[in-house]
Amino acid sequence: MAVDLLTKKLGRFTGWRRDGVLLRGQGRAGRNRVEVIKPQTYMNRSGEAFRELIREGWIAPEILVALDDVYLPLGSIRLRASGGTGGHQGLESIRDAVGSDEFPRLRIGVGPAPRSADLPEYVLARFGEEEHAKLPDALDGAASALFDAASSGLKQA
Repeated sequence: MAVDLLTKKLGRFTGWRRDGVLLRGQGRAGRNRVEVIKPQTYMNRSGEAFRELIREGWIAPEILVALDDVYLPLGSIRLRASGGTGGHQGLESIRDAVGSDEFPRLRIGVGPAPRSADLPEYVLARFGEEEHAKLPDALDGAASALFDAASSGLKQA
């Protein structure tokens, strides 16, 4: 949802096109051309998309990953240049593809799963009414952080 909102903030967004395991679009963040990617694999196989980008000549520090995080409160965001996976299977897959943890990531808090919940079902479930009230600010903050990172750099964002 944050990536979709980012595309609305970009100038001259081209729209999405399918390219193997990727959905791709391009736009402008300030003076910078931005390639927006949505992996079309299962989340825990996100590294497949990274491998494709690396084959094209991208390097990991150029690729900012946006992801959900059950260890952050709903609506909070955390932007880092690198770090561990925190048990997130998508990040583990990307780390395995890249060979290191040296890639930036924007974690978007979805809040903790109830003890009785199955974690994959929880993160794939629709948000409840109370959660929906918090989403606009959280998603706007996440999309703005992505835009700022693309236009001004990660440190500035």
